[in-house]
Amino acid sequence: MTKFCFLKDMGPVQHRALSRKRLAVMGGALMFLAGCNALPNSGPTESQINHAQQNPKKNAVGYGIVQISLDLITLLDSEGPPSFSSLDADNVPVAPGKNDTVGPGDILQVSIYEVGSSLFSASSATMLASSASGTNTLPSSASSSTLPPVVVDGSGNILVPFAGQIHVTGMTAHQVADAILARLKQKSQSPQVLVRIASDIANSVMVYGGVRMPSRIPLTPNREHILDVIALAGGVDHTTQADEDYMIRLVRNGHIAEMPLKVIENEPAQNIAMQPGDRVQVIYHPRTFSVFGASGKITQTRFSMPTLTMAEAVARVGGPVESRADPNGIYVFRYENADVLRRLGLPVDEKASVAPVVYQLDMMNPSNYFLAQKFMMRDKDLIYIANASSNRFYKFFGLITTVISTAE
Repeated sequence: MTKFCFLKDMGPVQHRALSRKRLAVMGGALMFLAGCNALPNSGPTESQINHAQQNPKKNAVGYGIVQISLDLITLLDSEGPPSFSSLDADNVPVAPGKNDTVGPGDILQVSIYEVGSSLFSASSATMLASSASGTNTLPSSASSSTLPPVVVDGSGNILVPFAGQIHVTGMTAHQVADAILARLKQKSQSPQVLVRIASDIANSVMVYGGVRMPSRIPLTPNREHILDVIALAGGVDHTTQADEDYMIRLVRNGHIAEMPLKVIENEPAQNIAMQPGDRVQVIYHPRTFSVFGASGKITQTRFSMPTLTMAEAVARVGGPVESRADPNGIYVFRYENADVLRRLGLPVDEKASVAPVVYQLDMMNPSNYFLAQKFMMRDKDLIYIANASSNRFYKFFGLITTVISTAE
């Protein structure tokens, strides 16, 4: 009301001056409106992303855009890396109690006990010498001899004096003793043989990487599991870090599987029994995802849990900003397995193992919130929340309001 009275009391000259000032401001506003596209923005809109994907000059990496659907989630879950339990199922497991078999590289301790005339003891040499000199020296009633360490060669054979070469791969220590005994029965009086595996190379696994004591862990008939051999290697080397930050890589018979340590701890089916020749690598690898665009916070964030869904990832950064985000355009940029993209019908180089792809979710559809809870994030994923097409208008409108307020 005060302002109205003031204007009413103004003279003609003052009215004309104020009108000219307002016209100047409005003229400037029209010039700003013509150059609205020059206003800064935090990223492309949904339509700009779609147009750029179709423009070969802008889409130099050749990415495709795929809508997130239940069928897509099912496909991605089926194409996930093999679990440890799948490796256990694809390979014939070692029978319980068979981790004591002999193989190439093992070192055996062989002890031979004899009665009367002995082939291996010192008394045998004394008896042979006395026979040559015409005397007759009787040996002691019983004797024992421990042979020097016997190494199983690359062909799986051992060489025992008076018994010759014996193939022992796949035998237990008791079976090796029986095989040696069968060769000595015709040459020694009531021999008895004991065999012990002094150094078990064939029945062992290698544990290395982020553990305190990387080493070769021999397996026993008790059948150690993957968590057992990691503990025998001293456990993880960064005890202050969460188990979610450790990945366990298992190599078995040419197959590779990776899994977070926390998942193995929480799922007994993944804590599989070790097999001879397994290689276990413990990797300290904090997984992260990045968020750009019209979000509450642009940041790189760690997973800090074994699995993370798209809904959880978006919520961690505050979600889309209501005043400038376009909920129709929530994207996940990822380098995906090339076989998956071929199954989706996208053109992918025949020699490529991975290729870029953009997954889009329309969060204006309420049912898609359920999909966001099923879509799993991966390490180094990038979430982009598109700007609303009206974002520049609101920026322009705010700018004009400021100019007019200053002019008055």
